[in-house]
Amino acid sequence: MNDIDCKTCRAWLHGYLDNELETNAAAEVAEHLRHCAECAREYADARRLVAQLKAHMSYHQAPLGLAQRLLASIDAPASPPAGLFQRWQGGGGWRWLAPGFSSLALALALVFYLAAPSVERPWLDEAVSSHVRSLMVDHLNDVVSSDRHTVKPWFTGKLDFAPPVFDFSQQGYPLLGGRLDYLQQQSAAALIYGHGRHLINLFILPTADADAAAQNLSLRGYNLVAWRRNHLRFILVSDLEQSELAALGQLIQKDL
Repeated sequence: MNDIDCKTCRAWLHGYLDNELETNAAAEVAEHLRHCAECAREYADARRLVAQLKAHMSYHQAPLGLAQRLLASIDAPASPPAGLFQRWQGGGGWRWLAPGFSSLALALALVFYLAAPSVERPWLDEAVSSHVRSLMVDHLNDVVSSDRHTVKPWFTGKLDFAPPVFDFSQQGYPLLGGRLDYLQQQSAAALIYGHGRHLINLFILPTADADAAAQNLSLRGYNLVAWRRNHLRFILVSDLEQSELAALGQLIQKDL
C-alpha cells in the first residue's frame, strides 16, 4: 500500500467520509489517519459536523400518493402529424417528445426518491456507513459463532433489549457472529451473515415508530432492505444482489 501525503489525504477526506472512495483509496486514507494526528483531527471535526447536521436538520416526508399523482398527471404525447417522420431525418427528430420525457424523468426521479422517505434516510445512511466501517477496520464481529444460542446470550446485559437472532444456514445464509454498534447515537445489535463471498449486516434496534412493510432500495452503491416490526427496526445492508438480500429479509420476517 502506498503512503499518501497530507495534501492527498485532505483532498480525499470528504469522499472517505461519505464512503465514496474506491476500496484501495479508502484503505490508504484510513492508514494515513492512523499515523497523522493533524489529518485525524480534521477528519474528526468533519465527522462531528456531519453528526450535528443529521441531528438538527429538518426532514419532511412527502404526502402519500404524490408519486402516483405525478405519474397520472403526465399525458402521453400526441401522435406526430402525418409526414413528420420523414422530417425527423432532417435533425429535429425527437423534439416533440422532449416535454413528455422530461416530465416523466422528473416523476420517476421523485418516485425513486420517495421510495426511501426522508424520515428514514438518516438511519439508512448510517447503516451503510457502519457496514462499510465494519469491513474496512476488520471489526466485523465481537462474538464469532454460527450458533444462535451462543450469539443471542452474548448480547445479554450489553443492550437494553433482546435482539432476535436467526440462522439460515440451510437456506444459504449462515450466521457468522454479531457485534455491538450504534446508529443515530442509539445502541444496536449487528448480526453478520454470509452468502457466497458476500457479507451482510443486519442492524436491529428499538423504535417507537409504527410497524412498516419492508422496502428494498439502494444507497451509495449498496443494497438495503428495511422494515419495522414489534417495536424493532431492522436494516439489512450488503453488496449482495437486491433479490437475494430481499430473500433473506423475507426469511427473517417469517421467523419474527
